[in-house]
Amino acid sequence: MSLINEQQTVFDVIGVGVGPFNLGMAALLEPVEDINALFLEKKPEFQWHPDMLIEGTTLQVPFLADLVSMVDVQSPYSFLAYLQAHNRLYHFYFFEKFHIPRKEYNQYCRWVSKKLNSCRFGMNVQKVTQVEGENERQTIYEVTVLNEQTLSVETFLTKQLVIGIGSVPAVPEAFKPYLGKAVFHTSQYLSYKEQCQEGGKVAIIGSGQSAAEVFLDLARAQSGPDVSLHWYTRSKGFFPMEYSKLGLEYFSPDYTDFFYELSQSKKDKLLKEQDLLYKGISADTIADIYDHLYERSVTSDSSDIQLQAMTEIIGIEKKGENFRLSGCHHVSESYFEVDVDRVILGTGYKPKIPDFLEEMHNWIALDDQGRYRVKKDYRLETFLETENHIFVQNGEFHTHGVGAPDLGLGAYRNAVIINQIAGKEVYSVQSKNVFQTFGLHEHAKRPLTPVSAINNKIEKKAGIK
Repeated sequence: MSLINEQQTVFDVIGVGVGPFNLGMAALLEPVEDINALFLEKKPEFQWHPDMLIEGTTLQVPFLADLVSMVDVQSPYSFLAYLQAHNRLYHFYFFEKFHIPRKEYNQYCRWVSKKLNSCRFGMNVQKVTQVEGENERQTIYEVTVLNEQTLSVETFLTKQLVIGIGSVPAVPEAFKPYLGKAVFHTSQYLSYKEQCQEGGKVAIIGSGQSAAEVFLDLARAQSGPDVSLHWYTRSKGFFPMEYSKLGLEYFSPDYTDFFYELSQSKKDKLLKEQDLLYKGISADTIADIYDHLYERSVTSDSSDIQLQAMTEIIGIEKKGENFRLSGCHHVSESYFEVDVDRVILGTGYKPKIPDFLEEMHNWIALDDQGRYRVKKDYRLETFLETENHIFVQNGEFHTHGVGAPDLGLGAYRNAVIINQIAGKEVYSVQSKNVFQTFGLHEHAKRPLTPVSAINNKIEKKAGIK
């Protein structure tokens, strides 16, 4: 642990990564005068999943799930403020849709990022280390950054650190050796879309929204018998994501509070049973796919299109210029092989411990599966005796539940973190946001009757004893 340079500015908080969550924090911190913040992003400018900005796609959350509105509707950085600044309020008024185009959400975030002086782009964080503060409980974090524009190395000091780097594409091990222009993740789709339209057989693997959007986009662009399109998923079917009003309440601070208090074993089990809360396809996309296929069937279109559920692709090998996929239909327990020219992996995303925290590795507590231990207020659990902390954004799925990656909870999480950094309530955090109760309601709590006593009552009523 090195000594601090007294002449160097010490920020109150530095955020690493400027995606929607840290951008939202920067926007919410902008009017807070006594907090000096800096946000660093290695990309040259804000771009939100640029290769999935497919024409016609929308957010899966309402427009109120912007960067700030769920904790501050009067913020000058709300989506409605963006519309007003661009003379689009009447357009949106007549648009009459709750879910906005994904391209417009990206434009909105870019507009906010350019208005905030605290956000600096082209700044590639290389490492984070500790330096001594005023006392042993005042650890200061030193952030070493490569300025991508000048190629110079810069260092910044901060009391608090917020990691908002998001997740990375999840690619099955069997496919990793073949990644490139012919085998790629949906996160690269638009970069390689043109090659997929040149002809040959394209296989899409996965059952979520991204796989569905890519399938529909390619199906719409498909022409003639020279292009083949096969969609495989190991799920039981191409099912819709849960989007009922009471189902949506699981993406609330109330459910997060309930989920957090469960044991980790219960959390892991529960998450596996909630896949349709976050892994399904929007009902609108399913309807669009069906309508497109129906209209094609009217003219007896001869194009090769196949949707195959209950089927897992378990292997891949190179066969000349093509690839041979091996798969298994789990219900019939049948195995098969198919030759394809392109493979698009809609296999989701996974969290990753960033390389720049390598030197902090021994100080950060991990669970038995190598995941962060995250406190209720989004602080990483560490072995440091310090009042300064490392917070995490969208790295707490396993501790806080299905709402962790949801844009609708981003502003709430930022409010919780900002209040911790400020040491006071800067933004009000509501405690009752849903109609249902996730835990046992207070009025229902009473001493538990032993199971044996209950059984005796049942048996007596039934005349067994």
